[in-house]
Amino acid sequence: MKTSVAIKTLLGAASLALPLMALAESNVQTGAATAAPGATAHVDFSIVIPKILYLRVGTGSTYSTGALTSVNTVDLITFSPAAGTVGNGTAVAGTGGDLGAGVETAAIVSNSGSVTLVATTSGSLSDGAAGDTIPFTQITTTAAALTSTTPLPAPTLVNGGVSTPAIVLTAPATKLIQQDAKWTFAYANTANAPAGTYGGVNVNNSRVVYTATMP
Repeated sequence: MKTSVAIKTLLGAASLALPLMALAESNVQTGAATAAPGATAHVDFSIVIPKILYLRVGTGSTYSTGALTSVNTVDLITFSPAAGTVGNGTAVAGTGGDLGAGVETAAIVSNSGSVTLVATTSGSLSDGAAGDTIPFTQITTTAAALTSTTPLPAPTLVNGGVSTPAIVLTAPATKLIQQDAKWTFAYANTANAPAGTYGGVNVNNSRVVYTATMP
């Protein structure tokens, strides 16, 4: 992957924000009026670049300009099969997502080698006290191009646990990665589940945790 202008800007800004250490000296030379004395001085420089790992799924800060910030908004995507179509195998599009219609922006920016991406769920989507469940395997994720040449792949959601195999982004020789995608979530609708609301806002095992790691 070619190094983008955005990540070059990011790393340049990071280096400017950190201490630029310089060690200097003085040196005096003397001689006769007809001599041509020479004096030297030396300066040592050091630039310390921090490790940077940015992950966005859904609502979040811009990443194309190098201005990375944390945003604590968690999106809710809802699937509502119409009456008479439940369990018929026809996929159902979602509502919600920062791009609408169950579509989320997904992006990773990093500067220290390859990155591993996984998704973790705590169990089947539950309707609470009624005790009925729908497995996370009913929710599919399709990655499509956004701005990067290669779309950021999406982990496959599993029914309680960590996605396997994990997504591994292999860094180029520069060790810099900037990759994004549009992730479209859909409900496979092959489960003939009882009536009820499964999941919700961080209840009934609704939340998926995406985790990116690098060396």
